[in-house]
Amino acid sequence: MPRDGLSRRSALQRIALGAVPFLLPSRGRGRPPPSERIHVACIGVGGMGMRLLRTALQHPDVQIVAVCDPVRASNEYNHWYKEGWKGAWFGREPARCVVEDHYARVADQPNYRGCFATPDFREVLAQPDLDAVIIATPDHWHAPITIAAARAGKDIYCEKPLSLTLDEGRRMVEAVRRYGRVLQTGTYRRSSAEARRLCELVLNGRIGRLRRILVEIGPNHRPNPTPWEPQPVPEWLDYDMWLGPAPWAPYHKDRCLYSFRFIRDYSGGNVTNLGAHMIDMVQWATGHDNTMPVEVEDLGGVFPTAGLFDVADPAHFRCRYADGTEFECHTGQRFAWVKFEGDHGWLAFDDRITASSPELLRARIEPGERRLRESDDHMRDFLDSVRSRRDPVAPVEIGHRSAAICHLGNIAMELHARLRWDPQHEVFVGPHAAEANRRRVRPWRPPWTA
Repeated sequence: MPRDGLSRRSALQRIALGAVPFLLPSRGRGRPPPSERIHVACIGVGGMGMRLLRTALQHPDVQIVAVCDPVRASNEYNHWYKEGWKGAWFGREPARCVVEDHYARVADQPNYRGCFATPDFREVLAQPDLDAVIIATPDHWHAPITIAAARAGKDIYCEKPLSLTLDEGRRMVEAVRRYGRVLQTGTYRRSSAEARRLCELVLNGRIGRLRRILVEIGPNHRPNPTPWEPQPVPEWLDYDMWLGPAPWAPYHKDRCLYSFRFIRDYSGGNVTNLGAHMIDMVQWATGHDNTMPVEVEDLGGVFPTAGLFDVADPAHFRCRYADGTEFECHTGQRFAWVKFEGDHGWLAFDDRITASSPELLRARIEPGERRLRESDDHMRDFLDSVRSRRDPVAPVEIGHRSAAICHLGNIAMELHARLRWDPQHEVFVGPHAAEANRRRVRPWRPPWTA
C-alpha cells in the first residue's frame, strides 16, 4: 500500500472516470533535463487545484515534486465542477497518483515515484529543491501560505480572490515585494484574447464615453443548511489543518470543500468568488489598475439570518472612482458577466464578447492606440515570469486591488452604508470609518501568525 493507505490502482481508476483531458508530451521529447525544470508544489488539490495541477503537467519544463492538502482523498466534489469531472476523486493521494502516473508515462518508467504528499504546507516549503508553489486552497489560507512561501524564497501562483481581507492583501503585496518573488493571481481572463480585446475597445473609446458599467454574479447555488448540527469529522480530513487561521467551529460537511465560499470565516461569497474576475475586468478596461474606487455604497445586499451560510445573497453595491467612473455589482441569474455602456453602444463579456451592433464586434485596434499586455496562457505566463523575473500579467498588486474592491462591497453591505475609501493609504475615511476599518483586519487563530 502507498502512503496513507490509498490503493494507487483504485485512485487512478476513480480519477480516470471523470478526469479532464490533459496533454501528454511525447516521451522525453523536448523535455529539459531535471536541473533546468521548474520544480513546483501544488498546495490545495481539490476541484480547481486538481485542474491547475493538470494544467502545470502540460508544460514539459515543469516538474511537480509535491502535493499538499488536508484532504487525503474524497469524492465529495463529484457534483460541482464540470460534467467531465463527475466521479473523480480529489485530495493529496489522488493528486500524487496523477502526478506519478503522468511522469511514469513521460519517462517510460512504470514504477516512477517522486511526488511528496503531505497535509502540512510547511513540509512542502521546507523542500530544498522547490522553486514555486501553486496555491488553490480555500481563501482563508491564501495569505498565510503566500507570505510563508515568499519568505521561503518560492514563486507563487495563487488562485483568486487573492485575499480574505483588505489587510491580508496588503501584507501579501509587501511580502512578495520584500522577498523579490513572482506572483501570478489566478484571474485567468487576463490571459484571454477575447477579454483583452473587449478591454482595449473600451479603453480606446469604441463605445464612446462610458455611461454605465454593470457586473452581474450568480446566486449561491447550494442550499443553506437550516438548521444544521455538528457532524463527525471524516477520517480522510485533517480538520484542524483545514481550519488553520480561521476561528474554531464544529465540523459540518457543508462547511468544507466547495461550500466554504458561502461562509464569511473562509470567503466572501460569490462577491469575491465571481466578482474577483468581473471586477478585475472593470479595473482593466477603465484604466484603473493602479488605483481603487474612492466610494462604495450598499444598494440592498441581503445576509441570511439563520443557517450555516452567512454571505450576502443577493448582493448589491455600487463603487465610484475619483474620476467619476462608476460600476454596479449585483446578484442575478448569469454566472459572471460585465457590461460596459457608452454613448455609441455597449459591449458585454461572459467569456465571449457580445455587442450592441455587428460593427462593434468587427472593430479593430489600430496602430498607435492603447494596447494591453498580451498573454494567451495564464500558467505559461507565470512560468515564463519565474524564468525571466519580470512581473506576470496578473501580478500581486493587480490581484490585491481586484479582491480588495470585492471586500469594500461586502463591508458596505454589512454596514448598510455609503463608505469613503482612501486608495493610496488603503483605509476608510469619513462617516462610519471606525467601524469599517475594524473590518479591514481579522485575527488569525493561534498558532498561525504572519
